[in-house]
Amino acid sequence: MNDKQRALCKAHDYDFSDLSAVLINCTLKPSGQLSHTEALLDVPKSIMEANQVNVTVVRAVDFDLPPGVYPDMTEHGFGKDDWPELRKRVMAAEVLVLGTPIWLGEESSVCRRLIERLYGESGDLNAQGQYIYYGKVAGTIITGNEDGVKHCAMSILYALQHLGYTIPPQADAGWIGEAGPGASYADDGSGGPENDFTQRNATFMTWNLMHMARLLKDAGGIPAHGNQRSEWDAGCRFDHPNPDYR
Repeated sequence: MNDKQRALCKAHDYDFSDLSAVLINCTLKPSGQLSHTEALLDVPKSIMEANQVNVTVVRAVDFDLPPGVYPDMTEHGFGKDDWPELRKRVMAAEVLVLGTPIWLGEESSVCRRLIERLYGESGDLNAQGQYIYYGKVAGTIITGNEDGVKHCAMSILYALQHLGYTIPPQADAGWIGEAGPGASYADDGSGGPENDFTQRNATFMTWNLMHMARLLKDAGGIPAHGNQRSEWDAGCRFDHPNPDYR
């Protein structure tokens, strides 16, 4: 690199210090056990923290999250539900990153359950009458020893944008080792931490999440016109070609 390129890499005037992020690891392993997904999640965590983003990392499996698509499943027959506690962290953050291993070609069952619990809040509205996740951004990190990184990313990112999250460019990164039994990401000699493709994508994803969160926060979120559930329910049709169809 020349001097100008080095200067651009080392210095910038972006301020992310008022942003927060929650990184949810959907490993099947409880805290205290090695998680290869968390090892790769450490890349965006480190970059965000280096730029003064307030980062929280949690493992979903440490929480009692019964199945369901309601905000509190104790109201629907379950004795305990930790989702209301975890929900507070999710709602307080401008950035959400879901990390998951690949099992049988799909994201983990823990990840899918978490998405279902996120869905349980998607009917709520923000102060502008939009769906509650409008103005927040999301990405995903995926690890495994079998094919499926892009397939899992498509499934996860589709679900999150459908709920209202904004997905910036290059919002996923992953690593898969040799197909079948073998070294996982954080194992000695796996090649994962040295893999340029994975590390580049994880870095680009992180910066794109921070940039998009910065843009949305400075703009006050997604502009509130044409997407307000509260106004639609009140009868506004936002230039729909047949406003009297109902």
